[in-house]
Amino acid sequence: MAPHLNIVPSMFVLLLLFISASKVQSGAIDVVAKFGAKADGKTDLSKPFLDAWKEACASVTPSTVVIPKGTYLLSKVNLEGPCKAPIEINVQGTIKAPADPGAFKDPNWVRFYSIENFKMSGGGIFDGQGSIAYEKNKDPHNRAFRVKLPVNIRFDFLTNALIQDITSKDSKLFHVNVFACKNITLERFTVEAPADSPNTDGIHMGKSDGVNIIGCEIKTGDDCISIGDGTNNLDIKDITCGPGHGISIGSLGKYPNEEPVEGVKVTNCTITNTSNGARIKTWPGESPGIVSDVHFEDIIVNNVSSPILIDQKYCPWSKCKINEESKVKLSNISFKNIRGTSALPEAVKFICSGSSPCQNVELADIDIKHTGPEPATSQCLNVKPKTSGKLNPTPCSSPVPKTLSATA
Repeated sequence: MAPHLNIVPSMFVLLLLFISASKVQSGAIDVVAKFGAKADGKTDLSKPFLDAWKEACASVTPSTVVIPKGTYLLSKVNLEGPCKAPIEINVQGTIKAPADPGAFKDPNWVRFYSIENFKMSGGGIFDGQGSIAYEKNKDPHNRAFRVKLPVNIRFDFLTNALIQDITSKDSKLFHVNVFACKNITLERFTVEAPADSPNTDGIHMGKSDGVNIIGCEIKTGDDCISIGDGTNNLDIKDITCGPGHGISIGSLGKYPNEEPVEGVKVTNCTITNTSNGARIKTWPGESPGIVSDVHFEDIIVNNVSSPILIDQKYCPWSKCKINEESKVKLSNISFKNIRGTSALPEAVKFICSGSSPCQNVELADIDIKHTGPEPATSQCLNVKPKTSGKLNPTPCSSPVPKTLSATA
């Protein structure tokens, strides 16, 4: 069984970066003062930003790139390591992407790649200016358009990283993508996007070990946090989520050779006015996979349509093999001390695979009331959960409808 938390590496990162920050004064590189960047909202920041990064990355002592207060236009930038010493970016201003989605030929706007001992802080904002993209992306069949939309911030192949006091606003697609990282913490990170902005997951991750997401506020049009394959030892706590689609593992099982998701703990979160709360979603048919050692605990749900959901018939836009069973195996899953209100009667719904039923699912101390006149209900398919404590609604007390509704 994989461990839940990753406290020791996280504290090591914080200590290391604190030492680095104490040396910022002597190693600060200002993109305006030294490289002529202009905070006029129309002059491209790309070259000054990249030049400052290259100088800092080549330094044998810890260095900090400073983006002062003001508004900057950034066409795109790719900031690569490895660097010779710990490196920090202090973003104080607002950095804006081109509003026209046609300005992007690939899904990158700001990308950090192959860096160790990295920190980004400063209270700054990355504004993706996504309103035009949202209108064009509402057609679920327009994949050719969607694949070129940029993620606001990509963290690829980072080791020992701290992202703190940063805001991502109106990304054209996902706000943050964490890929192949080890020991990375996002703390007091803010996501802001309209409730109807499509495919704007707040923080998405995959193939990463030791991710910590702490004290974040996420308002968006898709999953507040989405957990892709290969995610291990993930700690999510003190999150405010909503609007959005909740905190989701998946979707999984759509592509071949997906890696297991193991060791996920979600605690002390508040989820408000979302379509889902604590959710695991896998595709019917398609490819095998594993999800194990996942625990949702101490969560408040306010007017959430599906507060507790295992959906192994996940079928957005009705494009799936709905009559087949999911090949993703779920085991050692718990939902404990989850309280609040459900916008729909189905407060707890477990739709598990008929060919690989969910194993060792636990419900404890659940108290969710329906906001409407009908009582809250609980549905179970291909699972017999262990139960303890006060349980409202009564587990598995309602029949599962023959037609399972698609979720987004």
